[in-house]
Amino acid sequence: MYYLIYKPYLMMSQFSREGDKATLADLDFRFPSDVYPVGRLDADSEGLLLLTSDKQLNHRLLNPKFQHDRTYYVQVDGALTTDACAQLSAGVTISVDGKPYHTRPADARPLAEPALPERVPPIRYRAAIPTSWLSIRLHEGKNRQVRRMTAAVGFPTLRLVRWAIEDLTAEGMQPGDVRQLDWPTVRQGLRLR
Repeated sequence: MYYLIYKPYLMMSQFSREGDKATLADLDFRFPSDVYPVGRLDADSEGLLLLTSDKQLNHRLLNPKFQHDRTYYVQVDGALTTDACAQLSAGVTISVDGKPYHTRPADARPLAEPALPERVPPIRYRAAIPTSWLSIRLHEGKNRQVRRMTAAVGFPTLRLVRWAIEDLTAEGMQPGDVRQLDWPTVRQGLRLR
C-alpha cells in the first residue's frame, strides 16, 4: 500500500501521540495499521510525505546509498542573491549532531512565488523586509538540513514545503489530502527499476 499526503504545518510525521500535538492519526483518513511514513518532515515543515507498508521501498528511500531527489520550495527572509543560490548549489557547511558537515551539491535556484495552499497560521508579514522563494533539490536528508543551509548563507527559512520526491509531486493537493497510489505509479514516480 502506498499513500501520498500533504502534511499540514504543525503536524508531526508520526501516528503516535506526543502531548497535544497533531499527528497523522488526526487526518480524515483511516490508514491500515502496517502503514508508516517513509522519512519525516518536521512539524514546522509541510508538504509531500510518502507512507507505505512496503519495507523494501522504505529501506531503499531511507538508505543514503540509494540517493533520491527531494525538491523543496523555500520562502526565506530577505532578497535572495544569485551568490547565495550558487553557495547552496555547491554545498555549504552546517552543523549536524554538533559537528561540521559539508552538504553535497544541490540544485538551488530562485523561484517566483509558487501557487501553494495558504499556510495556517500565515507567515508574518513585515513591510520593510522582503521575502524570496527558492527551489532546492537535495539528494540527501540530514535533520533540518534545508533550514540550516539557508541560514548558513544568510537567508533564514520562513516557510518550507516539500514539493516533490523524485517525480511524485504535491500538485493539486491541499494540506491534509491523502492520495492512494498503485505500485506502477510509485515505481515510475520514484524512477525505480
